[in-house]
Amino acid sequence: MGRTLIAGTGRGLPERVLSNADLEQMVDTSDSWIVERTGIRERRIIAKGQTSSDLAATAGLHACRKAGIDPATLDCIIVSTVTPDSPLPATAVHVQRKLGAGGCAAFDMAAACAGFIYGLSVGDAFIARGQFKRVLVVGVEVLSPVIDWEDRNTCVLFGDGAGAAVLVPGGDAAGDRGLWSTHLYADGTMADALGIPAGGTALPASQETVAQRLHYVKMNGREVFKHAVRNMSRAALTALEHNGLTITDVDTVLAHQANMRIVEGVAKQLALPLDKFFINLPKYGNTSSASIPIALDEALEAGRVKQGDLLLMTALGAGFSWGSAVVRL
Repeated sequence: MGRTLIAGTGRGLPERVLSNADLEQMVDTSDSWIVERTGIRERRIIAKGQTSSDLAATAGLHACRKAGIDPATLDCIIVSTVTPDSPLPATAVHVQRKLGAGGCAAFDMAAACAGFIYGLSVGDAFIARGQFKRVLVVGVEVLSPVIDWEDRNTCVLFGDGAGAAVLVPGGDAAGDRGLWSTHLYADGTMADALGIPAGGTALPASQETVAQRLHYVKMNGREVFKHAVRNMSRAALTALEHNGLTITDVDTVLAHQANMRIVEGVAKQLALPLDKFFINLPKYGNTSSASIPIALDEALEAGRVKQGDLLLMTALGAGFSWGSAVVRL
C-alpha cells in the first residue's frame, strides 16, 4: 500500500483576536513583557456559543476539500483535544455530524500538545493494516474557558483553534512520499507540572474547587520549558536516526508553537537556524494539539512547504506526552 499520505489540510480559527494590548487592560502585564518572554503578540478566542467541534468541523471540511474528497466518504475521524464539547459523548461524533460523515468511526484522544502527532500515528496504523482508507485527524483546543484570566503567567500563552489533515494510502506510485515514522513517549511522573486539577474523578467539581480556581490550567513553567526543549529535541533526533537521515536532509521543522524560547532552545539543540522552522506563534499563541496542523496548513498555503519536502514534526505537552514524526509531503 506504500506509505500513508497527507492528502489535504485545513484549519478553523475564531474571528476574535485578543492582542497583548487587550491583555494590558485585563491583567498586570505589558506587550513588551509578553513578547520578550513568549514571542506571542496575539491569539484567537472563540465567540459565545462556539465550540471545539465547530472549529474542528471547519478545519476538517477544508482538509477534505483540499484532498478532493467528500466528507461523507471518510472512514474514521480522530479528534485530539483536552477541551471537548462535553465529557460525553466524544467531540468526534459532533464533528462527524457537522461534516455529514455519518456511519464512520469517530473517537477522541487526549495527548495535549503532542496530540496531533499521536493522532497521525493512530491514523497511519489504521491505514497500514488496511482497516481504513480515509482518516481525518483533527487537533482542536478551546482553551480560553479553562484559562485563569487573572493569572498573567498563563493567560498570555494560550489561544483557541483547530487544524486537520486527511490521511490516505499512498500506493506504490507515491514513491517515498508519505509518513515515514512516528515516535511517541510519555512520562507520568511529571503529570502535575501542567494540567487542570479539578473536574475529573480525582477531584470532582464542587463549590470548593470552583472557589479555589482549580478548573483552570496550572503550569510549572520552568519544568515545562526544561522538559520541552530536551524531549522535543531528543524525539526529533530519534526520528531522523530511525530513518537514516541527518538534520541537513530536513526542509522544514514544524515544532509545537508553545513559547518562542522553547522553539529557540530546540533549534539550538538541533543546530539549526530558526529560518528552518515555520513559526506562526506570534499570531495564535499556544493552541495545544491544534498547533502543528494549523502551522502545516498555513505553511502549505503560503508556499513555505510543498510536495516533495521533508518535514520534521516534534511536540511536547501535558502528561508529559511528547513525540515526533517525519513526513515527505
